[in-house]
Amino acid sequence: MAVVAIDLISTSITSAVISMAGKVMNKEVIPIENIGGIEVSQLIQKQIKKLLVTYQNDPIQIKCIGISVPGICNSKTGNIWAPNIQGWEDYPLLQDLNTLLKGKNVRVRIDNNRTCSILGEHWLGAAKGCKNAIFLSVGKGIGAGILIDGRILHGFTDAVGAVGWYALLRPYKEYYKEKGSLEYYASGNGILNHAREMISKTDNYSGVLLKKDLKHLTIIELVEAYKQKDSISIKVFKESIEFWGMAVANLISSFNPEIMIFGGNVFGPALLFVEEIKSEAKKWAQPLSINKVKFLPSQLGANAGLFGAGHLAIGKF
Repeated sequence: MAVVAIDLISTSITSAVISMAGKVMNKEVIPIENIGGIEVSQLIQKQIKKLLVTYQNDPIQIKCIGISVPGICNSKTGNIWAPNIQGWEDYPLLQDLNTLLKGKNVRVRIDNNRTCSILGEHWLGAAKGCKNAIFLSVGKGIGAGILIDGRILHGFTDAVGAVGWYALLRPYKEYYKEKGSLEYYASGNGILNHAREMISKTDNYSGVLLKKDLKHLTIIELVEAYKQKDSISIKVFKESIEFWGMAVANLISSFNPEIMIFGGNVFGPALLFVEEIKSEAKKWAQPLSINKVKFLPSQLGANAGLFGAGHLAIGKF
Protein backbone atom coordinates (compact mmCIF):
# COMPACT_ATOMS: atom_id res chain seq x y z
CA MET A 1 0.00 0.00 0.00
CA ALA A 2 1.02 3.63 -0.53
CA VAL A 3 -0.47 7.03 0.28
CA VAL A 4 -0.95 10.32 -1.52
CA ALA A 5 0.82 13.18 0.25
CA ILE A 6 0.10 16.85 -0.46
CA ASP A 7 2.17 19.69 0.98
CA LEU A 8 0.52 23.08 0.51
CA ILE A 9 2.51 26.21 1.30
CA SER A 10 1.78 29.81 0.40
CA THR A 11 3.71 29.60 -2.90
CA SER A 12 3.26 26.02 -4.13
CA ILE A 13 1.57 22.63 -3.95
CA THR A 14 3.82 19.57 -3.76
CA SER A 15 2.16 16.22 -4.42
CA ALA A 16 3.57 12.71 -4.34
CA VAL A 17 2.85 9.07 -3.73
CA ILE A 18 4.79 7.75 -0.74
CA SER A 19 5.27 4.10 0.14
CA MET A 20 4.91 2.73 3.65
CA ALA A 21 8.72 2.66 3.81
CA GLY A 22 9.01 6.35 2.87
CA LYS A 23 9.90 6.00 -0.81
CA VAL A 24 8.71 9.00 -2.86
CA MET A 25 7.12 8.41 -6.27
CA ASN A 26 5.57 10.79 -8.81
CA LYS A 27 6.56 13.95 -7.01
CA GLU A 28 5.40 17.19 -8.63
CA VAL A 29 5.60 20.84 -7.54
CA ILE A 30 3.10 23.39 -8.88
CA PRO A 31 3.43 27.14 -8.13
CA ILE A 32 0.30 28.85 -6.80
CA GLU A 33 1.39 32.46 -6.52
CA ASN A 34 -1.29 34.96 -7.58
CA ILE A 35 -4.20 32.55 -7.05
CA GLY A 36 -6.37 31.83 -4.03
CA GLY A 37 -9.75 30.60 -2.83
CA ILE A 38 -11.34 27.72 -4.68
CA GLU A 39 -8.62 27.74 -7.37
CA VAL A 40 -6.09 26.40 -4.85
CA SER A 41 -8.51 23.67 -3.78
CA GLN A 42 -9.14 22.76 -7.43
CA LEU A 43 -5.41 22.35 -8.02
CA ILE A 44 -5.14 20.06 -5.00
CA GLN A 45 -8.10 18.04 -6.28
CA LYS A 46 -6.56 17.85 -9.76
CA GLN A 47 -3.32 16.43 -8.35
CA ILE A 48 -5.19 13.89 -6.23
CA LYS A 49 -7.30 12.74 -9.20
CA LYS A 50 -4.21 12.43 -11.38
CA LEU A 51 -2.40 10.25 -8.84
CA LEU A 52 -5.43 8.06 -8.11
CA VAL A 53 -5.91 7.44 -11.85
CA THR A 54 -2.20 6.70 -12.33
CA TYR A 55 -2.26 3.99 -9.66
CA GLN A 56 -5.79 2.65 -10.07
CA ASN A 57 -4.62 -0.59 -11.73
CA ASP A 58 -1.30 -0.78 -9.93
CA PRO A 59 -0.54 -3.42 -7.28
CA ILE A 60 0.21 -0.45 -5.01
CA GLN A 61 -3.19 0.42 -3.60
CA ILE A 62 -3.89 3.97 -2.46
CA LYS A 63 -6.42 4.16 0.36
CA CYS A 64 -5.23 7.24 2.25
CA ILE A 65 -4.47 10.89 1.52
CA GLY A 66 -2.56 13.16 3.87
CA ILE A 67 -2.49 16.93 3.41
CA SER A 68 -0.24 19.48 5.08
CA VAL A 69 -1.59 23.05 5.08
CA PRO A 70 -0.23 26.41 6.30
CA GLY A 71 -1.97 28.09 9.21
CA ILE A 72 -4.59 26.21 11.23
CA CYS A 73 -6.75 23.22 10.33
CA ASN A 74 -9.91 22.96 12.41
CA SER A 75 -9.95 19.29 13.44
CA LYS A 76 -13.73 19.32 13.91
CA THR A 77 -14.71 20.82 10.53
CA GLY A 78 -11.69 20.39 8.26
CA ASN A 79 -11.82 24.13 7.48
CA ILE A 80 -8.52 25.95 6.98
CA TRP A 81 -7.34 29.32 8.25
CA ALA A 82 -4.35 30.24 6.08
CA PRO A 83 -3.79 34.02 6.01
CA ASN A 84 -1.01 33.79 3.41
CA ILE A 85 -3.44 32.25 0.89
CA GLN A 86 -6.07 34.64 -0.39
CA GLY A 87 -9.61 33.59 0.50
CA TRP A 88 -8.61 30.92 3.01
CA GLU A 89 -9.82 32.59 6.19
CA ASP A 90 -12.16 29.62 6.85
CA TYR A 91 -11.86 27.51 3.71
CA PRO A 92 -13.85 24.21 3.66
CA LEU A 93 -11.09 22.03 2.18
CA LEU A 94 -12.24 18.76 3.76
CA GLN A 95 -15.74 19.33 2.38
CA ASP A 96 -14.28 19.79 -1.13
CA LEU A 97 -12.25 16.59 -0.83
CA ASN A 98 -15.11 14.53 0.58
CA THR A 99 -17.17 15.57 -2.45
CA LEU A 100 -14.31 14.62 -4.78
CA LEU A 101 -13.85 11.20 -3.14
CA LYS A 102 -17.51 10.34 -2.60
CA GLY A 103 -18.06 6.65 -3.32
CA LYS A 104 -14.35 5.87 -3.24
CA ASN A 105 -12.77 3.89 -0.42
CA VAL A 106 -10.17 6.59 0.30
CA ARG A 107 -9.81 8.47 3.58
CA VAL A 108 -8.37 11.96 4.01
CA ARG A 109 -6.45 13.48 6.90
CA ILE A 110 -5.44 17.16 7.07
CA ASP A 111 -3.15 18.92 9.52
CA ASN A 112 -1.01 22.04 9.67
CA ASN A 113 2.55 22.37 8.34
CA ARG A 114 3.96 22.60 11.85
CA THR A 115 2.52 19.26 12.86
CA CYS A 116 3.41 17.63 9.57
CA SER A 117 7.01 18.85 9.71
CA ILE A 118 7.65 17.30 13.13
CA LEU A 119 5.80 14.15 12.01
CA GLY A 120 8.08 13.89 8.98
CA GLU A 121 11.23 14.38 11.04
CA HIS A 122 10.04 11.84 13.60
CA TRP A 123 9.33 9.27 10.88
CA LEU A 124 12.40 9.66 8.69
CA GLY A 125 14.49 12.60 9.88
CA ALA A 126 16.30 14.24 12.77
CA ALA A 127 13.74 13.27 15.44
CA LYS A 128 13.61 9.56 14.58
CA GLY A 129 13.35 7.57 17.80
CA CYS A 130 12.85 10.73 19.89
CA LYS A 131 9.80 11.39 22.11
CA ASN A 132 10.42 15.08 22.87
CA ALA A 133 11.32 17.29 19.91
CA ILE A 134 10.35 20.65 18.45
CA PHE A 135 10.53 21.65 14.78
CA LEU A 136 10.96 25.42 14.40
CA SER A 137 9.93 26.43 10.90
CA VAL A 138 10.90 29.86 9.64
CA GLY A 139 9.70 30.86 6.18
CA LYS A 140 7.02 33.30 5.13
CA GLY A 141 5.60 32.62 8.58
CA ILE A 142 6.99 31.15 11.80
CA GLY A 143 5.60 28.08 13.54
CA ALA A 144 6.64 25.18 15.74
CA GLY A 145 5.61 21.53 15.53
CA ILE A 146 5.74 20.13 19.06
CA LEU A 147 6.21 16.47 20.01
CA ILE A 148 6.13 15.91 23.79
CA ASP A 149 6.13 12.55 25.57
CA GLY A 150 5.55 10.85 22.24
CA ARG A 151 2.43 12.87 21.37
CA ILE A 152 1.87 15.73 18.94
CA LEU A 153 0.32 18.75 20.65
CA HIS A 154 -2.65 20.48 19.03
CA GLY A 155 -4.52 22.45 21.70
CA PHE A 156 -8.14 23.50 22.17
CA THR A 157 -8.45 25.23 18.77
CA ASP A 158 -5.62 23.39 16.95
CA ALA A 159 -3.37 26.47 17.21
CA VAL A 160 -0.48 25.05 19.26
CA GLY A 161 2.86 26.18 17.87
CA ALA A 162 1.74 29.53 16.42
CA VAL A 163 4.93 31.06 17.79
CA GLY A 164 4.94 33.89 15.26
CA TRP A 165 2.67 35.57 17.84
CA TYR A 166 5.20 35.29 20.65
CA ALA A 167 5.22 38.61 22.52
CA LEU A 168 8.90 39.53 22.58
CA LEU A 169 8.74 43.32 22.43
CA ARG A 170 6.89 46.14 24.11
CA PRO A 171 5.05 48.36 23.75
CA TYR A 172 2.41 46.60 21.67
CA LYS A 173 1.96 47.92 18.14
CA GLU A 174 -1.23 47.50 16.15
CA TYR A 175 0.52 45.86 13.18
CA TYR A 176 1.52 42.91 15.41
CA LYS A 177 -2.14 41.84 15.36
CA GLU A 178 -1.96 40.34 11.87
CA LYS A 179 1.33 38.44 12.14
CA GLY A 180 2.63 38.72 15.69
CA SER A 181 5.81 40.54 16.69
CA LEU A 182 8.20 37.60 16.16
CA GLU A 183 6.90 36.93 12.65
CA TYR A 184 6.83 40.65 11.83
CA TYR A 185 10.56 40.95 12.46
CA ALA A 186 12.11 37.49 12.08
CA SER A 187 10.16 35.62 9.38
CA GLY A 188 11.59 35.48 5.86
CA ASN A 189 9.42 38.38 4.74
CA GLY A 190 10.11 40.30 7.93
CA ILE A 191 13.88 39.99 7.52
CA LEU A 192 13.78 41.11 3.89
CA ASN A 193 11.47 44.04 4.66
CA HIS A 194 13.77 45.09 7.48
CA ALA A 195 16.79 45.00 5.14
CA ARG A 196 15.00 47.15 2.55
CA GLU A 197 13.93 49.63 5.22
CA MET A 198 17.45 49.92 6.60
CA ILE A 199 18.90 50.51 3.14
CA SER A 200 16.40 53.32 2.49
CA LYS A 201 17.18 54.98 5.82
CA THR A 202 20.97 54.54 5.91
CA ASP A 203 22.96 57.48 4.58
CA ASN A 204 26.13 56.71 2.62
CA TYR A 205 25.41 52.97 2.43
CA SER A 206 27.43 51.48 -0.44
CA GLY A 207 27.26 47.76 0.30
CA VAL A 208 26.70 44.80 -2.00
CA LEU A 209 22.90 44.87 -1.59
CA LEU A 210 22.71 47.98 -3.75
CA LYS A 211 23.64 45.79 -6.70
CA LYS A 212 20.59 43.58 -6.08
CA ASP A 213 17.00 43.92 -7.22
CA LEU A 214 15.74 44.98 -3.79
CA LYS A 215 12.09 44.39 -4.69
CA HIS A 216 12.88 40.71 -5.34
CA LEU A 217 15.66 40.31 -2.77
CA THR A 218 15.98 36.76 -1.38
CA ILE A 219 17.21 35.28 1.88
CA ILE A 220 19.97 33.51 -0.05
CA GLU A 221 21.22 36.85 -1.38
CA LEU A 222 21.03 38.40 2.06
CA VAL A 223 23.04 35.53 3.59
CA GLU A 224 25.65 35.82 0.84
CA ALA A 225 25.90 39.55 1.55
CA TYR A 226 26.39 38.72 5.25
CA LYS A 227 29.27 36.40 4.33
CA GLN A 228 30.80 39.32 2.43
CA LYS A 229 30.57 41.41 5.64
CA ASP A 230 27.85 43.69 4.32
CA SER A 231 27.01 46.07 7.17
CA ILE A 232 23.22 46.03 6.77
CA SER A 233 23.05 42.25 6.38
CA ILE A 234 25.07 41.88 9.57
CA LYS A 235 22.70 44.21 11.49
CA VAL A 236 19.58 42.50 10.14
CA PHE A 237 20.73 38.99 11.03
CA LYS A 238 22.07 40.09 14.42
CA GLU A 239 18.57 41.24 15.30
CA SER A 240 16.99 38.09 13.83
CA ILE A 241 19.33 35.87 15.85
CA GLU A 242 18.23 37.68 19.01
CA PHE A 243 14.55 37.10 18.17
CA TRP A 244 15.09 33.46 17.21
CA GLY A 245 17.15 32.89 20.34
CA MET A 246 14.43 34.30 22.61
CA ALA A 247 11.75 32.25 20.82
CA VAL A 248 13.81 29.06 21.15
CA ALA A 249 14.45 29.83 24.84
CA ASN A 250 10.71 30.18 25.44
CA LEU A 251 9.99 26.89 23.68
CA ILE A 252 12.69 25.05 25.62
CA SER A 253 11.62 26.51 28.97
CA SER A 254 7.98 25.63 28.26
CA PHE A 255 8.34 22.14 26.80
CA ASN A 256 11.75 20.75 27.84
CA PRO A 257 12.56 19.03 24.49
CA GLU A 258 15.51 16.78 23.78
CA ILE A 259 15.95 18.15 20.24
CA MET A 260 15.35 21.51 18.54
CA ILE A 261 15.13 21.13 14.75
CA PHE A 262 15.52 24.12 12.43
CA GLY A 263 13.70 24.07 9.09
CA GLY A 264 11.63 26.10 6.65
CA ASN A 265 12.75 28.19 3.69
CA VAL A 266 14.97 30.44 5.82
CA PHE A 267 16.87 27.56 7.48
CA GLY A 268 18.58 26.31 4.67
CA PRO A 269 20.54 29.43 3.90
CA ALA A 270 20.51 30.59 7.54
CA LEU A 271 21.71 27.36 9.15
CA LEU A 272 25.10 28.98 9.69
CA PHE A 273 23.45 30.98 12.50
CA VAL A 274 22.31 27.98 14.58
CA GLU A 275 25.24 28.11 17.02
CA GLU A 276 24.68 31.84 17.55
CA ILE A 277 20.97 31.18 18.12
CA LYS A 278 21.92 28.59 20.72
CA SER A 279 24.22 31.07 22.47
CA GLU A 280 21.42 33.66 22.51
CA ALA A 281 18.89 31.12 23.79
CA LYS A 282 21.20 30.19 26.67
CA LYS A 283 20.88 33.73 28.01
CA TRP A 284 17.12 33.38 28.38
CA ALA A 285 16.19 29.70 28.81
CA GLN A 286 15.76 27.55 31.90
CA PRO A 287 19.39 26.45 32.46
CA LEU A 288 18.87 22.74 33.18
CA SER A 289 16.71 22.38 30.06
CA ILE A 290 18.84 24.37 27.59
CA ASN A 291 22.02 22.51 28.50
CA LYS A 292 20.46 19.17 27.52
CA VAL A 293 19.01 20.18 24.14
CA LYS A 294 20.56 19.21 20.81
CA PHE A 295 20.26 21.87 18.09
CA LEU A 296 19.92 20.16 14.70
CA PRO A 297 19.11 21.09 11.10
CA SER A 298 16.16 19.43 9.42
CA GLN A 299 17.25 16.22 7.71
CA LEU A 300 14.30 16.38 5.32
CA GLY A 301 14.61 20.02 4.29
CA ALA A 302 11.81 21.20 2.02
CA ASN A 303 10.26 17.70 2.12
CA ALA A 304 9.56 17.66 5.87
CA GLY A 305 5.91 18.68 5.43
CA LEU A 306 5.43 16.26 2.53
CA PHE A 307 6.75 13.28 4.50
CA GLY A 308 4.70 14.40 7.47
CA ALA A 309 1.56 14.45 5.31
CA GLY A 310 2.40 10.92 4.22
CA HIS A 311 2.88 9.80 7.81
CA LEU A 312 -0.37 11.51 8.74
CA ALA A 313 -2.16 9.46 6.09
CA ILE A 314 -0.58 6.23 7.25
CA GLY A 315 -2.01 7.04 10.66
CA LYS A 316 0.72 5.70 12.90
CA PHE A 317 0.36 8.67 15.23
